[in-house]
Amino acid sequence: MRKFLILSIAGMMLASPGAMIAPAAAQDVRIEVGPDGVRVRDRDRERRERFERREERREDRREDRRDRRGCSVDRALDKAERLGLRRVRVLREGRRTIEVGGRDRRGDRRVITFGRDRGCPVY
Repeated sequence: MRKFLILSIAGMMLASPGAMIAPAAAQDVRIEVGPDGVRVRDRDRERRERFERREERREDRREDRRDRRGCSVDRALDKAERLGLRRVRVLREGRRTIEVGGRDRRGDRRVITFGRDRGCPVY
């Protein structure tokens, strides 16, 4: 029964393609009949997925490039926030270190010193 239905749909599509598809229809949805059965392909969805995969690869490359360079002020501030400091700010910036100050959860003042090496090591 399933093969009969598939063959009848394929026959209707071949017999009267004008009745099945409007002439102004975009080619974003495509019905394919093959040895594995009838498949509906949404080209817009495929394009979106391809674009998202490409963007993820770009992000990965950007992160790899960031890791190669040393520690910047922005990275030190981000890392201090991830370590639990709130209202972080740069206290002192030297050639080899960056001192970041802020408040911990209890409201006490804390200072963290980061090195300028890759990964912002904490001293």
